[in-house]
Amino acid sequence: MVGKCSVFSLKFSVLKLNDIARNEAISLRKGVMSSLRGLVLHHPKQSFLLMILSIISVSANAKILLPQILGNDMVLQRDKSINIWGFGAVGEKITVNFAGQTKTAITDDKGNWTVVLSPLKTSALPQKMTINGSNKIVLDNILVGEVWLCSGQSNMEYAMRKLAKIPKPKNEKLGFPSDAVVKAKNTQIRIFLVNRKALIKPDSVHKSWALAKDSALRNFSAVGYFFAKELQEKLGIPIGVISSAVPGSAIEPWISDEAFANEPFFKAQKVDNDPSKFYTPMVEPLTKFALRGVLWYQGETNCFLNETISYSYKMKALITSWRKAWKDENMPFFYVQIAPFDYSKQKSDKVILTADTEPNFWEAQTQLLRLRNTGMISTLDLNDNGGDLHPTYKWEVGRRLSLWALAKTYNQKINYSGPIYKSAMFNDGKAILTLDYLSNNAKTNDGKALYGFTIAGKDGKFVNATAKLVGKSIEVSSPEIKQPIEVRYNWTENPSGNFYSNGLPALPFRTNNPLTNQFKTN
Repeated sequence: MVGKCSVFSLKFSVLKLNDIARNEAISLRKGVMSSLRGLVLHHPKQSFLLMILSIISVSANAKILLPQILGNDMVLQRDKSINIWGFGAVGEKITVNFAGQTKTAITDDKGNWTVVLSPLKTSALPQKMTINGSNKIVLDNILVGEVWLCSGQSNMEYAMRKLAKIPKPKNEKLGFPSDAVVKAKNTQIRIFLVNRKALIKPDSVHKSWALAKDSALRNFSAVGYFFAKELQEKLGIPIGVISSAVPGSAIEPWISDEAFANEPFFKAQKVDNDPSKFYTPMVEPLTKFALRGVLWYQGETNCFLNETISYSYKMKALITSWRKAWKDENMPFFYVQIAPFDYSKQKSDKVILTADTEPNFWEAQTQLLRLRNTGMISTLDLNDNGGDLHPTYKWEVGRRLSLWALAKTYNQKINYSGPIYKSAMFNDGKAILTLDYLSNNAKTNDGKALYGFTIAGKDGKFVNATAKLVGKSIEVSSPEIKQPIEVRYNWTENPSGNFYSNGLPALPFRTNNPLTNQFKTN
């Protein structure tokens, strides 16, 4: 009787495997079957064991499961092939029906299956997806539109609920949507907040996506939501946003070990800060889900380490490897310049932080603009307090990111960037600066003369300079410097320069940028 009870106990355990991850289920099933075969060999006259073996063989075929990212209320990326995938019993036939398409697949020797839907047309009308195997899954309220991934550290993770608690910002021109969650009623915006521990697990409830409202929105990325809100209003199509961010994270955990190995800059170097730590559980499980592009807001942690060129190459490794993972070498990648902060006032046991720490880091961030289909927004005017590492104007950050997307990804004829330094000529005691995105209507943001520029001669001593717009160039000079060789703009962790164009601030710069020759784009 002991043997009989043990067998039925094992059977009962296997029957519960439907709620266990597919890999765990298959592994345990093999162990159970092995144990039972041993029992049969030792008790050949107990024929009922053969029947139980047969029952368990069927019952251990765990029901088909989906990954967390596939669920009710999701938005699927239009105009791209769409992967629908999951887990089931080995050799099981899976059929997927959606938008008039029927596709089938047979699970492999590990129980994995994938079907590929042909590119889908935009659809603002909810549709159902049916997935049939040993069981049936019906996903409801699916839209087809544009999908973006938001990632980074705390300023990207910064949740919508905080807007109702922060003091009123000083810059009234930028507005203050403190009641944005209350007013959020747009069912065409859908959000997915990555749970670090759950994303890699199969899902049986299909509720990880949500409409952008109420409690789901309160916990979602403010930058991600305001970006989506702008896109939805301007494009008039469904927008899905995925937020995968970790407060305080450096860039290295978001990059795979393989990506570092493939970047020549890091050969023979040990990369610290836990490479792959967040990539593996929080990004890699998303890579089969089709996206339009990526938004990135991170850098403060690496700036505290006084990084320059190394950060440029880390971002290059991230961008290149994520594009490879999504099989899209031209995938848009738009990112945020970290906001002004008093780094020089912070104590560090690892490095010496100075007033140049942040400008140097901005310079490292700017290098990535040399990669194709990238864009960076300036945040020089988006912090009311130099001691605040988490400035409040997240709605404006989202809006500025949306300008890059609308212009570069969706081909709208709009202004999307403030001036970005390009080159300089020195002649007759003046510096003539050429900048990209400098329009004919360039002006200061306060109606005053241009300020924030400094100039230096061979001795390297910088003095305040006079700057004026001349056509699409800027002339910079000072009576104190007869033969200038270098100009800087807003080269300080507390910038106050007023140089704008297209309603957007100019990026800080120095004309003798050493990274121009140090950073290799390929």
